[in-house]
Amino acid sequence: MIIVALTDLHGRTGIIKALSPRLRSADLVILCGDITHFGHRNEIASIVDSFRKINPNIVAVSGNCDYPEAERYLAAEGISLSGTVKEINDFCFFGLGGSLPCPGRTPNEYSEEEYEAILSGFTLPSGKPCIMVSHQPPFDSMNDTVSPGVHVGSRIIRRFIETNSPLICFTGHIHEGTGIDHIGETAVVNPGPAFAGGYAQAEIEGTSVKALSVLNFKDSSR
Repeated sequence: MIIVALTDLHGRTGIIKALSPRLRSADLVILCGDITHFGHRNEIASIVDSFRKINPNIVAVSGNCDYPEAERYLAAEGISLSGTVKEINDFCFFGLGGSLPCPGRTPNEYSEEEYEAILSGFTLPSGKPCIMVSHQPPFDSMNDTVSPGVHVGSRIIRRFIETNSPLICFTGHIHEGTGIDHIGETAVVNPGPAFAGGYAQAEIEGTSVKALSVLNFKDSSR
């Protein structure tokens, strides 16, 4: 299974055309939040449709800069993973939208207690490899580090990963947290902001990750 994951477009869609060959050849495209920049339903619908014209196989979570009505659109279209478990191609996908409260406050925020309530409601199928999509990164990794080395991730999400060991947790939110880290056996992947060309690609065979890369559209010919 080939997955292409993007996060933090913030309404800037130039990467869609640049990545068209990669998107078209993927088995699944994942959008990890902040699809719009404080956009409402019409804006997220336009962006999602741009992706679906290239590849109809798409799942997504909203980000803290997407209004709640944007998340409702994703749910109505059947592509939201927020608070939901989906089985796709013998894999289990589940996710969380929004983020913890931000200094400037944004329209789609959750407390740790709210995240815990959502995660406690997940029933993950046994015997299937699982992939998590969370706009908010887990605590204490390279992916939640802001200058000067302060960790701003979720302790609840980290605890869930430690307990359940998904194959991959695709995340975003922290633009400077680009890269691949690990919590136990779980690869935590922040593709980097898509408005700056960042994306990730994963190749999974059976129950193992064969290849995993964080790239930039300038490298898309590789």
